[in-house]
Amino acid sequence: MKIEIVSIAKKEKSIYDPLYKELTKMISRFAKVTDTEIFPKDVAKSHTISQSASQQAYTKALNPYIGKDFCVTLHPDGKLIDSFEFSKLLNDKMSVKFFIGGAYGFEDEFIKKSDKVISLGKLTMSHKIAKAVLLEQIYRGFSILSNHPYHK
Repeated sequence: MKIEIVSIAKKEKSIYDPLYKELTKMISRFAKVTDTEIFPKDVAKSHTISQSASQQAYTKALNPYIGKDFCVTLHPDGKLIDSFEFSKLLNDKMSVKFFIGGAYGFEDEFIKKSDKVISLGKLTMSHKIAKAVLLEQIYRGFSILSNHPYHK
């Protein structure tokens, strides 16, 4: 199985990199994880204009990535699910893409293209923290599906 995490983010070293690496390694027995961070000049410029301009720039940047795979967008207004429901997002799929937006969230147009829109919780978190939580839930989800004791 293939998992791709696509986020609006600058490619930079982070204190979270060792955690991402460890979680990706744990997931590797179940799936190959690709982490794609995109932050084109249009996005940087849009941040100086408005929320709407930023959301439009995110959509433009992310559009090439959405489509043929099962696409899950992380959004504060998405459905709150537990780890067992999350595991069902991974079950019987060949490829799943998860989308993490930029500081101003997603346009409705982009959200409508997603197969599923979920929330990681009511708290606002940076995309770096959201990615760590997402990776942990991906591992937990595969653990649930394979009856591995990690999820207990």
